[in-house]
Amino acid sequence: MWLPLFSKFHSMFNQDSEVKSTKIGVQLPEKGSEVQQTAGRIEAKIMASKPPIKALCTKQDMCVLVHGGGGHTPDDRMPAKIDCVKKSAIAGFRVLKQGGTSIEAVEAAIRVMEDDPIMNAGYGSCLNIEGNVEMDASIMCGKTFSAGGVACVKDIKNPISLAKLVMEETPHALLSGEGAEKFAEDNNFPRVPPGSLVTPFRKEELESFKQNMKDELGIIDVETVGAVAIDRGGRLAAGTSTGGFVGKMPGSVGDSPQIGKGAYCDDDVAAVSSTGHGESIMKFCLPMRIFTEIQLGKNAKEATTITLKQMKDRLHGEAGAICITKDGDIGIFCTTPKMAWAYQRGEQIHYGKNGNESFTEESIVKGN
Repeated sequence: MWLPLFSKFHSMFNQDSEVKSTKIGVQLPEKGSEVQQTAGRIEAKIMASKPPIKALCTKQDMCVLVHGGGGHTPDDRMPAKIDCVKKSAIAGFRVLKQGGTSIEAVEAAIRVMEDDPIMNAGYGSCLNIEGNVEMDASIMCGKTFSAGGVACVKDIKNPISLAKLVMEETPHALLSGEGAEKFAEDNNFPRVPPGSLVTPFRKEELESFKQNMKDELGIIDVETVGAVAIDRGGRLAAGTSTGGFVGKMPGSVGDSPQIGKGAYCDDDVAAVSSTGHGESIMKFCLPMRIFTEIQLGKNAKEATTITLKQMKDRLHGEAGAICITKDGDIGIFCTTPKMAWAYQRGEQIHYGKNGNESFTEESIVKGN
């Protein structure tokens, strides 16, 4: 019974016809017809309006941005500070070029500044009132919010590396004093002989301080150093390191080792590192306020400028800051007379002695 019916439909679908049909019997336009040409033009316009696939898949431009501290640095010391921040930015960028992470780049950049006696971090740190070096540092990862800090540590040549070890090997975000030093000893972290971080310049500086006994902390230079970075994967990191201000009381802790005060970062927003009058920075939560301005839509330059001016107006504390957003936008500003800074992106190194000055030259480390 079904065979004749099947044969009838089979012959219908196999007959030779100039009319091309779909399975539901709708006639399609002939190839080359006006309708088909119009459809082709519409499709071309739609495809042209779409962003190219490669634009959606491009890797983030790597960048390392550093500062050598905001303050009233004498003119004869600025060339050495500029030279140091350039070397620091290049060292951090070299780590990224070799496939390292933003955290590793920030550590490498800050270590260069801690090793240079021109800077107030590591070797060459300011002395407390008793003539000893007590240092603070912190580092933070923008992807995981992991963070580590150390405060009031002695005889540690590179506090930033000890802060990184705290981040990686403990559940804590901050260790201080003897506890931090015992942690270093237990983990075979290198120590240096007592007094070996003291430089002749810092001894003279302390003697001058004692003779004048300045009681207005706002006029004392701190010149904390710091770095922020974004790696090829778009991951952000921030870090800060300091010897504090000359003549400080033993055991005093500044903004630098405290997350959100000395440095802060989040891969979804930005990375920030600050420098300047620590007590004002702590009260004002400077990095977090810059961070918030970026969240509210300000670009990096606007956010740093607005926030630093607000802090000076309200607390009369001078400071500086650097930041880099998740999109690679850079902000550099200071209310101090000077703040040596530098960054590398691509094949060029950019640098200056304050937020309003910028010079560019070819870097010895090339490209992304």
